[in-house]
Amino acid sequence: MTTTGGDAPLPSARAGLDLYDTTLRDGTQREGVSLSVDDKLKVARYMDGLGVAYIEGGWPGANPKDTEFFARAADGELALDHAALVAFGMTRSAKHRAEDDPLLQALVDARTDAICLVGKSWGYHVDEALGVPREQNLAMVADSITYLRSLGKRVFFDAEHFFDGYARDTAYAREVVLTAAEAGAECVVLCDTNGGAMPWDVTEIVHGFVGELSCDVGLHFHDDGGCAVANSLLGIEAGAVHVQGTANGLGERCGNANLFTILADLQLKRKVPLIQPDQLERMTDISHTIAELCNQTTPSVAPYVGHTAFAHKAGIHASALAKAPDMYNHIEPADVGNRQRLVVSELAGRANIKLKAQEFGLEVDDAQSRAVLDEVKLRESQGWTYEAADASFELLLRRVTGLLPDVEEPFRSLHYRVNVSGGDGDALPGDGPAEAILAVEVAGTRKLGAGEGNGPVDALDHAFRNAVNGTWPQLDQVHLSDYKVRILEATAGTDAITRVLVSSTDGSQVWDTVGVHPNVVEASWLALSDAYTHAILRGGWEEPR
Repeated sequence: MTTTGGDAPLPSARAGLDLYDTTLRDGTQREGVSLSVDDKLKVARYMDGLGVAYIEGGWPGANPKDTEFFARAADGELALDHAALVAFGMTRSAKHRAEDDPLLQALVDARTDAICLVGKSWGYHVDEALGVPREQNLAMVADSITYLRSLGKRVFFDAEHFFDGYARDTAYAREVVLTAAEAGAECVVLCDTNGGAMPWDVTEIVHGFVGELSCDVGLHFHDDGGCAVANSLLGIEAGAVHVQGTANGLGERCGNANLFTILADLQLKRKVPLIQPDQLERMTDISHTIAELCNQTTPSVAPYVGHTAFAHKAGIHASALAKAPDMYNHIEPADVGNRQRLVVSELAGRANIKLKAQEFGLEVDDAQSRAVLDEVKLRESQGWTYEAADASFELLLRRVTGLLPDVEEPFRSLHYRVNVSGGDGDALPGDGPAEAILAVEVAGTRKLGAGEGNGPVDALDHAFRNAVNGTWPQLDQVHLSDYKVRILEATAGTDAITRVLVSSTDGSQVWDTVGVHPNVVEASWLALSDAYTHAILRGGWEEPR
């Protein structure tokens, strides 16, 4: 049981806590995020599948997209199994009565049972942003809640800028919150809109209101001080029963509290049964899917769901993990749908190599693992990296240990030439297509191909495909999905080492390869060569036609 000084003990986190997702509203304020109505419907379905209690769909009446979203949802395009859909909007304006306010009417027209109203709780904002007397702001809060309640709506009240207001003008912030509760709000949500609240303040403040308000207390934190998740958890410990957040912590500036982290912390560490285990097992997949819909990526270091959340690089870690997988994992990765990964680098030991080989279905002895480790360390001193290039590492492992299948390398690069020139007429130099001629050896036969493309890498890709000309049909499905270039030793100028990371896909799986060379085209070709070889390897190393 948690206590604060001589005060009464704080209630422990308990079942009955409501997770409130605001990805479709607050999350879309992240720079670079723009969701179509179809995308919003998909995100809502994924978050409903995770088992959250509420999904805030947006602000109907504020923009046509959100209005359309609620209309389509109400017309049957969004059948939610777990969550209640919530419409978000502001309290009535100073110019209208609640029943005549067009924005409140838009909330009613959204046809949701629950509505979340936001109102000013910091006197400074009432004075400067709203420009109305403080008493009038209180009336706007009370009238809006009372009116919506009279229509049978469930009403949550977001006390905007509450923690800043409480710190600078405590009396008025309290008055706004008490007014909302007395007007019939089901839950008053204390908002850290600027994201600067600190944990040592949050616990005491939330605990005080939990004992005073006649309604539930909720939380809404931003991460500008890096404490959004911690503040949310402490606020829950202090008695709050409603917590707002977003998928992957999306949101304006530094983002909102990450709802996935809060969920996993509460369910796996605090043992609060918020969702079913099979729902929790979908969390990593949902995180990455929503990130893709938002044109983002799940941060690789994101707790629980990130690509590196259970990645182990140090040799001592791998040695321990070989004996007991829980020695360096704080949970079982599968509980959240993630998996343990072993990273091979210059920090690795032989245990890393052996365990990594097992991931590929291979067995290596001590001598082989030492040989691979020595090669990795040598190459990494030259600028190579295999942490983000599993496919290249698998090929390196097979080549060094001789664990290639019976056939030799599927092809051997002989030489290539690439030309990039200007276009016709008024085109600037480099605007024209790139041309490549490439020679490779396949099963002892020299094959020559030419290709034209949008840049030298694209041209080389076309030249290779023309050279092998259907030898491996599986390559028809393979295309480059990402391409990254990093300059190493920038002080070397034009003679600097270049590292190229290539992601390739066949539509069902993605694999990563690496190439390093002072010439960026050669580095790219090395990475592409590994990508082709890996694709052929996945096809079973069939004899070439």
